[in-house]
Amino acid sequence: MADDLSKRGPQDATRINVNELHEVRYWTRTLGVTEAQLRSAVAAAGVEVKDVRAYLGKPEKV
Repeated sequence: MADDLSKRGPQDATRINVNELHEVRYWTRTLGVTEAQLRSAVAAAGVEVKDVRAYLGKPEKV
């Protein structure tokens, strides 16, 4: 099933998909980083949001 592009958030809120432009936009805004920083963090830490947040030094949302 294809992504619903009318949705602005990620399809899976626990993972970051840097191959989907709407997800890249969402996560760069949410984490306050550039696209290059996001891609670098995902490459280094993996796709799990918690791991990317830890790598970037961004606290988990409660």
